[in-house]
Amino acid sequence: MGTSRLLALVAAGALGLGASAPVFGGPLRDWVQTQRAERAERADVDGLEENAGSARLQVPAGIKVWSDQAYGTDRRQRLDVYAQPGLSGAPVVFMVHGGAWRTGDKTMPRVVQNKLDHWGPRGIVFVSVNYRLLPEADVLSQAADVAAALAFAQREAPRWGGDPRRFVLMGHSAGGQLIALLAAAPAPGLAPPLGSVILDSAVFDVPSLMHERHLPLYDRAFGQEPAFWRRTSPQAQLQAGVRPLLLVCSSRRRDACPQADGFAQSAQALGGRASVLPLPLKHSEINEQLGQEGAYTRAVDAFLARLDPELARRLQP
Repeated sequence: MGTSRLLALVAAGALGLGASAPVFGGPLRDWVQTQRAERAERADVDGLEENAGSARLQVPAGIKVWSDQAYGTDRRQRLDVYAQPGLSGAPVVFMVHGGAWRTGDKTMPRVVQNKLDHWGPRGIVFVSVNYRLLPEADVLSQAADVAAALAFAQREAPRWGGDPRRFVLMGHSAGGQLIALLAAAPAPGLAPPLGSVILDSAVFDVPSLMHERHLPLYDRAFGQEPAFWRRTSPQAQLQAGVRPLLLVCSSRRRDACPQADGFAQSAQALGGRASVLPLPLKHSEINEQLGQEGAYTRAVDAFLARLDPELARRLQP
């Protein structure tokens, strides 16, 4: 709603003109609610950025760290690995951080801490990935970075006690969109993952998103070219044979769960297994709270246990 339209509605309401009450209570109320929701969502993303370096990750006792493993020549093409010493054939959680495609870091506690605290002592290798960011690298280049990181991690997994055939892909927000692209159309030379867990991406159908009211951060990431929207859209790239998907979404956001539902339905139509887990949590909380004791973590563990007998064994209480 433009400023002139808003002022007209306010004036009509103030002057008591005609049918002003329902007009004021309908479009204006909806506009105010939309503005509040968008401010809250922007604040949530900005909070991720502001807190990127404000806390330090605490590595659990008994976990070894391989820091800054290089999968490319750029300083951002690095990943960290956390695992118990002496593992062999262990499952691997491969995690990609969010941050609106322009910020974020693999060491942020909300990306790693609770997940590592939960899965690390159970003998599951945890990998946290950095990638090049906007404006130096566009979304397709970032997806290529994530694919290169996965190829490197699968190749090196035995060195850390992991099994390259037992990878679970995971990403939050922008990282979830990059993981969804990789899950939708796997890059050549990669071992198929067991499945993927995508944490509140809200960006599965990029053309649909860009044709509707959306946050400015999506313009910075996807620009104005419909051809680029399609190339960066997981739904447009989706192929038959997609591995199982768990799409976690915030029911507090306007687009997150509808986008997840549409992607799940498309995957199911191609014979894939996909489920949506809506949660009444904020965007950042879906990332941070995974691994904490509760129904959310148990639901993700149940999905993981169905993927592989070895994962199921390690996730037993």
